[in-house]
Amino acid sequence: MSNIQQKLHYTLRFAVAMCFIGHGSFGIITKPIWCNYFAVFGIGKVMAYHLMPIVGTFDILCGILMLVFPLRIIPFWLVVWGIATALMRPLSGEPFAEFIERAGNFGAPLALLLMSGGIKLNIKSLFSRIDPDTAIDPKALVNVINCLKVVVFLLLAGHGWLNLIEKKGLISQYTMLGFTNPQGTAQLIGALEIAAAITVLIKPIRPVIFVFLIWKIASELFYPHYEMLEWVERGGSYGCILALWLVTGIETNNSKASRTLQVV
Repeated sequence: MSNIQQKLHYTLRFAVAMCFIGHGSFGIITKPIWCNYFAVFGIGKVMAYHLMPIVGTFDILCGILMLVFPLRIIPFWLVVWGIATALMRPLSGEPFAEFIERAGNFGAPLALLLMSGGIKLNIKSLFSRIDPDTAIDPKALVNVINCLKVVVFLLLAGHGWLNLIEKKGLISQYTMLGFTNPQGTAQLIGALEIAAAITVLIKPIRPVIFVFLIWKIASELFYPHYEMLEWVERGGSYGCILALWLVTGIETNNSKASRTLQVV
């Protein structure tokens, strides 16, 4: 259990760092679409371009700190920040699917907090270090599993939804990859992803989850712009799927042990 627990800790910890570093990098390079999100708060383009590198630098510093000295306040802040930045997309006129597709951004830090003693809103707790060797309470493990199921369901369903509504960026990907009917490809992939999301929510099967992990890692590599930065920013998605695969292994082992005891 302790070995899997450590793997779970580092999986979610690196996922949090990837989210911060990937997102921060877009601020450093002043990604133009961010102007739309600043506009939600009435901030004009000139001020937005001045603020982007500041926001980006802070995000990257949080990501680095998460790698070297993981204070609880960092994943707590990413839960808040991840929800806020994801909500800016539908608030700026993008489909609501863009919000739920980014569930991994705030789901990974939430799962890390749940497995590390829960969310405690006091200064002493927030500025304490997360210890990878702290034993997971059985109730906390159930909460982590349920959290990961919901998060993976949302990120797969969100991406499937974007395929079904034929998001322009996805159609461009399929065209670039040589599909002769990119719209039809988007519809097929969207239907399969939503079906995959439902299976995760109802009954996550370990080998199938691993297939979803490979699919997510591979499919995020084909963004027409900023490929590597987009891939890094989606670390929460890979982290949550991998974490669900790990905890499903715990459930499988416990089930086998229970059956063995009944036979004996």
